[in-house]
Amino acid sequence: MPSYLGSSFAFIGVVIAASAYAGKGPNANIGVALGGIIACGVVYTLIGALVQAVGTGWIERFMPPVVTGAVVAVIGLNLASIPIKNMAASNFDSWMQVVTFVSVALVAVMTRGMVQRLLILVGLMVATLIYAVLTNGLGLGKPIDLSGIAAAAWVGMPGFTAPVFSASAMLLIAPVAIILVAENLGHLKAVTAMTGKNLDPYMGRAFIGDGIATMVSGAAGGTGVTTYAENIGVMAATKIYSTAVFVAAALMAVLLGFSPKFGALIQAIPLPVMGGVSIVVFGLIAVAGAKIWVDNKVNFSDNKNLLVAAITLVLGTGDFTLKFGQFALGGIGTATFGAILLYALLNRKLKPALKTLPI
Repeated sequence: MPSYLGSSFAFIGVVIAASAYAGKGPNANIGVALGGIIACGVVYTLIGALVQAVGTGWIERFMPPVVTGAVVAVIGLNLASIPIKNMAASNFDSWMQVVTFVSVALVAVMTRGMVQRLLILVGLMVATLIYAVLTNGLGLGKPIDLSGIAAAAWVGMPGFTAPVFSASAMLLIAPVAIILVAENLGHLKAVTAMTGKNLDPYMGRAFIGDGIATMVSGAAGGTGVTTYAENIGVMAATKIYSTAVFVAAALMAVLLGFSPKFGALIQAIPLPVMGGVSIVVFGLIAVAGAKIWVDNKVNFSDNKNLLVAAITLVLGTGDFTLKFGQFALGGIGTATFGAILLYALLNRKLKPALKTLPI
């Protein structure tokens, strides 16, 4: 099936929690997170094998739209504090974040076609250019340092990192597989609608492929992966669904991984600009959760749906943490498991008198 995998934002919060990352510079404890990412890939692969054997009906029963929508929304809301608190060291940086997300918004609204599909990339490029004019040109902030790009080699080996297997980190990160399943399920149904070809029989294979890719990535120092909604947008714009195109795109991505100069170019992007883009991306994730509710016509006059969504959102946004001995389950984990378990509990037949909650 036509599908392209890339790093999943669902891992950001749990990786930060597992590795105690401060938000700036290289993550010195990334190995612990990698072990958790591999564990997530194992769980994801096992889910795929089960789906391949019995179908997707059981997933949709345990994770109906009210649950998946809440969990997806929580991913964005839980991460909101990162760009706000950690990626703007001065008032100038804060204003550059505003310039960045306004640039992305203008590209989204004022352009059409492929440029609009690449709104994040184009908006980031525009904001970086503005930042360079204001800092390198007018001296209003920390200038962009291009020395790293000049010094980097065109070809070189990537920096591989070995995983470290910690039980607490694995238990923290492995549940992200549930989020990836919900995300991938929705993406592949969108591709089904777009191509007019029923891809449900291949759903288990898709999950297995994603799970194996996540394990391979984590074993070498990379992030967990998922299908990309942006890729679905590109397919919609180009009307090209050939799997050969995705093979070519994958080979290009691998080649870029062996270019330290390309890596240095990415590292040269100013932190405030990345912060502004993060505000947009995390917000879009949160809204994507709400869109799941709208598209599936979730009935919030039903107490069951209302309370599952309400409690899940606050647990995740407030980073509600539960400790089990030395193990701590953070906001995304408590929200994910909480939504699934709470829905299962409340889905039991309720007395008629309890069916309506005034709000």
